[in-house]
Amino acid sequence: MILLRLYWEFFKTGLFAVGGGLATLPFLQDISQRTGWFSLSDLTDMIAVSESTPGPIGVNMATFAGFRTAGLPGAVVASLGLITPSVIIILIVAGFLKKFKDSPYVAAVFSGLRPASTALIAAVCLSLLLSNFLDLSAWQGLNAGSMGIFKWKELLLGAACFLAIRHWKKLHPGFFLLAGAVAGILLNL
Repeated sequence: MILLRLYWEFFKTGLFAVGGGLATLPFLQDISQRTGWFSLSDLTDMIAVSESTPGPIGVNMATFAGFRTAGLPGAVVASLGLITPSVIIILIVAGFLKKFKDSPYVAAVFSGLRPASTALIAAVCLSLLLSNFLDLSAWQGLNAGSMGIFKWKELLLGAACFLAIRHWKKLHPGFFLLAGAVAGILLNL
């Protein structure tokens, strides 16, 4: 039953996540909150792993989430669920491509979808930033001006990464991935 639900949840994600892999983030956040299959912290890990492995980001995240939920069968089912709507839509659109190619209505739909996708991605990014840099559970017991809500190690690491990337733009991205992995290991010792 869990495999069928995994397929369905990722099918819906694939159907409505217009705009590429990062557009799956709001849907993954929703799946996390509704099902409890993975936490927001796990979502951050999914993004990191998906960005650092070859392949489409959305499919990598679906594979990772499926594996976390139901092992190898879950990884396969979640990935298939995510790509099935795209395959179906591509087959349908390919049949009508010449007719819709220059349609002003299609252009208008995509013109509206772009900012909506951008807003959804921005909302999830803000949510992830808050969960990674603030201890929201400590917020309730403290007054709003207190410094105890900040995750200082994470804030310092984020600032260091930002400055390093701005200063050493020409370094190979693999260097930053390796440095991030080492920093993550050291933070969690």
